[in-house]
Amino acid sequence: MRVAVASDHTAMELRQEIIDLVRGLGHEVSDLGTHDPTKADYPVYGRLVGEAVAAGEFDRGIAICGTGIGISIAANKVDGVRCVVCSEPYSAVLSRRHNDSNVLAFGARVIGNEMAKLITQQWLETEFEGGRHQRRVNQLMAIQNGVAIEDQVDPGLC
Repeated sequence: MRVAVASDHTAMELRQEIIDLVRGLGHEVSDLGTHDPTKADYPVYGRLVGEAVAAGEFDRGIAICGTGIGISIAANKVDGVRCVVCSEPYSAVLSRRHNDSNVLAFGARVIGNEMAKLITQQWLETEFEGGRHQRRVNQLMAIQNGVAIEDQVDPGLC
């Protein structure tokens, strides 16, 4: 799997640990920065990861800032990105199984490095289940593209 990783200045150390972990799991990794410890704007790096994943250059992306919130908002502004902020593994796993998340975000100031590694590993190892969840992912993408979605629930898909 090809994985793009980026962070702002607050998460440079954690970003390197995540890169080392992802490589150790056998994946190809591209470090999109920042490489300068001076202040860096998280929207720049969220967008970089989002665009790289949406363009198909990478299968998944990981974005890290102080809380994970700002960088995830930036990544989610890119068409085709489904970025999720996670502070524990359960949500990371379900974001893959049910939502086909393609960018993971977390905060270097919110979780410890070992928890970040556990979240990352489980998120990378989890596949999208498809089936009943595909309809909902399609609806998410329709919303992003300004297309109307069905608001009726099909009991067979719940």
